Amino acid sequence: MHTPVVRLLVLLGLALLMGGCGTVTTVFRGDDVIVRDLKGKKTYCQSVSRIYSGVAYDLCVLHGPPNSAGELSLNGIPWAILDVPVSGVLDTLILPYTLYRQNADGSLELR
Repeated sequence: MHTPVVRLLVLLGLALLMGGCGTVTTVFRGDDVIVRDLKGKKTYCQSVSRIYSGVAYDLCVLHGPPNSAGELSLNGIPWAILDVPVSGVLDTLILPYTLYRQNADGSLELR
């Protein structure tokens, strides 16, 4: 690989992990912050399961009025779409924890 390509991939990975990643958002932030964030993005979602919560968060961000998310995009592709595969991998890695949290606390209700 060429050095510029490697740098781009590293920067993209860091950007996803720093704050745009749905898994990081839903696992490390408080429930009230997540609910307020999704309501602010005017999602039509009613609730978010804690199991695969990062993927669910990304899909909820996309499930709202056009341009309500105010998200970044890369060549016209919304950031949430690019984050779904990354969140899917991370959600799988932390599955035992999210299974426990779902059982103990239930889903995040957005109503």
